[in-house]
Amino acid sequence: MNSITHPGLAVAPPQAQPGTLPARRVLAIDAMRGLTILVMIFVNALAGVRGMPAWLDHAPAELDGMTFPDVVFPAFLFIVGMSIPFAVAQRLAAGDGAWRLQGHMLARATGLLVLGVFMVNAEGGYNEAAMGMSIHLWSLLFYAAAILLWNVYRFDHPAWGKALRLAGLALLLWLATIYRAGPDGNEGLTPQWWGILGLIGWAYLYASLCHTLARGRLLSLLGALAACVAWYCVSHGRAEAWSPLARLLAGQAENAIHTAIALAGVCTSLLFFQRLDGNAGARRYALAAALALTLAGAAWLLRPYFGISKIYATPSWALYSAAICVLLFGLLYWLIDLRQVQGWTGFFRPAAANPLLAYIIPYIVYALLQYLHIGLPDALNAGLPGLLWSLAYAVAVLYLVRGLNRLQIRLQL
Repeated sequence: MNSITHPGLAVAPPQAQPGTLPARRVLAIDAMRGLTILVMIFVNALAGVRGMPAWLDHAPAELDGMTFPDVVFPAFLFIVGMSIPFAVAQRLAAGDGAWRLQGHMLARATGLLVLGVFMVNAEGGYNEAAMGMSIHLWSLLFYAAAILLWNVYRFDHPAWGKALRLAGLALLLWLATIYRAGPDGNEGLTPQWWGILGLIGWAYLYASLCHTLARGRLLSLLGALAACVAWYCVSHGRAEAWSPLARLLAGQAENAIHTAIALAGVCTSLLFFQRLDGNAGARRYALAAALALTLAGAAWLLRPYFGISKIYATPSWALYSAAICVLLFGLLYWLIDLRQVQGWTGFFRPAAANPLLAYIIPYIVYALLQYLHIGLPDALNAGLPGLLWSLAYAVAVLYLVRGLNRLQIRLQL
């Protein structure tokens, strides 16, 4: 999952081509990814804590507005987009041709979709009696299979790694076979809403295809971003009167909005790091500010028609979030890469390089505690103690990722 995990280090092809990036390490990308993961774990843990202010909880679907947690998922999509040009340049420098590159992207997206489907089916609707096991045990076995399948192995003999991956794949297929859902246990795994990882997978796939078709050209990618927003606007609320094909395309409208956020990340990488007529740093920041202002302006214009809602993936929510991310990255880049204030970034590096591992650890912990019937003291489920516990838990997860890395557990799609 290089395009998502650790694209801060990229190697550009010897001959500069449209859309290629210079060979450099962008620590601000790592830092922004690590911060996003930390905040993601924090707000997820905080979701069950009573007595928190409204701005620390996701806004209800029908409320025309957004809160701090509502920007976390877009920030992850934005970083996915920022990673794409670096990852493509790295793969091309390694000698990948066009078909191999596209196959690599498709494999990554498929892996995210598979993970998302498994995780969302463990959230509800399952029939444990028909499965013959607790959903929590099923989940733990699923995460074990995922680690076996997507771990980066460092054996002297590659056959060992292949054997472990085959074992993980076999376990994953078995778990898919025994899963049962519905009152009668006659249903199996279904996509449902794909889960967060699945939504990231769709956005990554579409944004990667747009980057490929645009050949990394900034204006073409900005056009693709606008087209994604237009897709949602045109199809919203009218699909039922259209042909089956039109309804199918309209069903991807929310994925198009997520893709727009990822494309904003792609464009931000190109604005800051592509060799565009020798732009000076001040001009790059001016262009990034113009992009953020344009995104926010479009969000303001569209708000009366669609409102702001993370749950409904409205254009205004996406565009406001993308504008915030552009400005946040600009600040981090100035602080970390330009001013060299880097001492604090090391804490985030293991999680930034292994976001998939960091993402699934809280789910593993939850499934394990539920399987063992262990709960938190009630004092940690409310008020200031709950808030401090959620923050401490998020920090602990990042340290756990560091420890697992030392044990050679690193997931990569």
